[in-house]
Amino acid sequence: METTEAGIYIFCGVQLEEEKDFGSITVEETDRNIFTIHFKDAAMVAAEVPMKIYKPSKENLMMHQNVITKVMNTCDTVIPISFGNVFKTKEDVAVLLENLYPQSSELFPKIKGKIEVGLKVIGKKDWLEEQVQQKPEIGAIASTVHSKSEAAGYYDRIKLGEAAQKMITSLQQNIQTDIYQPLEAYAEAAVLNDPIGERMLLNASFLIDKEREAEFDEQVNIAHDQWQDKVDFQYTGPWPAYNFINIRLTVEET
Repeated sequence: METTEAGIYIFCGVQLEEEKDFGSITVEETDRNIFTIHFKDAAMVAAEVPMKIYKPSKENLMMHQNVITKVMNTCDTVIPISFGNVFKTKEDVAVLLENLYPQSSELFPKIKGKIEVGLKVIGKKDWLEEQVQQKPEIGAIASTVHSKSEAAGYYDRIKLGEAAQKMITSLQQNIQTDIYQPLEAYAEAAVLNDPIGERMLLNASFLIDKEREAEFDEQVNIAHDQWQDKVDFQYTGPWPAYNFINIRLTVEET
């Protein structure tokens, strides 16, 4: 029977000097022990798995995230690693750790005891329609478009799209002023990500101190109470500091 060569899958980096056992995780229906590989005070959380390309299926992505969540429950300093990185040997991972050490040693004090949370603010459909109705110039262009043939109304549709986008941009700026900036004051760092979809008015990530998580949550609740009739909140986390770390690994297929 043909056997598959073993490889070392890495989940995340941690600041840890002593070896640590993180239990086990099921990788494609097989339980795998989770262990650490070390260089000085830096370590990679890893598992021995078949050496192959792992598809980003929902099950595999959840497996990856579940391990990182488990590590976050016991370690204060976690550097997330992107999904699907498999190395041939533990020695290869140790070499990687050594090469990354100048970066990770700078990152450790910056993210120690910190977590990331995400906030997406999505405009309610009825409220957005009310905002459109309050803009007579949009209504006028829309009426012109409807009164013309498809070919004749081409440039009017462009104007309509531009006017609608201008309105959305204005609402996004208002949300940034009323929601993002006050929350930014309670965070160690914050970043604005590109909105996803036409109704998303804010897509932000915040790096916060674990000890201030409850305080930050309360500020989110205050903002939600003020805006709940107009928008929906999607508040997620805690996550490791994905949006505040530049280390990204790519393992080429061999």
